Amino acid sequence: MNASRLIVGLEGPELTQEEIALFTEIRPAGYILFSRNLVSPIQIRDLTDSLTALSSDIPFISIDQEGGRVWRTKEFSAAPPDAANFAEKATSKQIARFGAFTGQLLELLGINFNFAPVLDLDHFPEQNNGLRGRCWGNDSQDVINKAGVFNRWMRKQRILSCGKHFPTNGLALSDPHHDLPVADVTIEELLASDLLPYTALMPELDAIMACHLNFPKIDPNYPASLSHKILTRLLRDQLGYEGLILTDDLDMRAIVNHYGRGPDIRLALEAGADIALVCHNFANLRDVLPQLDGIDNWDTLNRIEKVSKRLKHPPKFTQEKWDAVNEKLTDLTREVSGQDRFDPERPTQSPVEDY
Repeated sequence: MNASRLIVGLEGPELTQEEIALFTEIRPAGYILFSRNLVSPIQIRDLTDSLTALSSDIPFISIDQEGGRVWRTKEFSAAPPDAANFAEKATSKQIARFGAFTGQLLELLGINFNFAPVLDLDHFPEQNNGLRGRCWGNDSQDVINKAGVFNRWMRKQRILSCGKHFPTNGLALSDPHHDLPVADVTIEELLASDLLPYTALMPELDAIMACHLNFPKIDPNYPASLSHKILTRLLRDQLGYEGLILTDDLDMRAIVNHYGRGPDIRLALEAGADIALVCHNFANLRDVLPQLDGIDNWDTLNRIEKVSKRLKHPPKFTQEKWDAVNEKLTDLTREVSGQDRFDPERPTQSPVEDY
């Protein structure tokens, strides 16, 4: 039984015996860590070492570490501000340091894949669509310049990057964690603005993550993450992207409310996604996998293998190294004035902040 095209979540801060048995049997491509899995730097490193020990090759060990509210280690590490704050206040050199220090922190934890940078244009900055503060701006050239610098310097630390959320989450008027938004735009309109960060940065992105939005003028039947017209015809064929294509979390209600577990994964992989993310509801994966038989192809497997070869074993963890990178991040946060641009006491705007 093979889950080599899945990245899956974990239940808690330590592997259970059930998880060890499951992951040894199904062999997922990798794992994603959330706040429920993170207690301390030493605990995380023990966890990531345990995950690596389950595989003959180094697995993808991923996280959403963007800054601001989407900074999963904020309870025990330096907590830099969000991308919007850096875009508004920081110099290019400071953004480069942000990328480098983010990579250094993740590398020490044994995490090798960061689902960042966000490349969405922030068309509706005050809209409750899951993006508040997470975007690098609403001008495509600004996003290319600033997100590109962050991406470049993070990758210098041997951390894989993932641009998101293709073709855009920035046109959403609601949060795909709750429902399926609709963006009534054409490919030509997307090419004029929202797709420019992707076309410019493609050579420097290890992966691109597809969003859970419906674009009826492009594909009236499926959201982007399940759409052959968007993932294969547009991203792979028309734009010529050669890296990995991932789905956003298939456990979001945008997908759960419309597709069952099993059909959702199969639709995504058949549409052109190389890897599907199953982040929270993973207990019945063993039962689902037979539904995925026969959909592997050599192009996908070669892409996964090619990117996997960039993974390296992390350096030895020491408290001194950890303290040093956190001190650098803390100093940078002070320089950029460090306060999240939205009131930290405000009610949660999206589940993405709490994961």
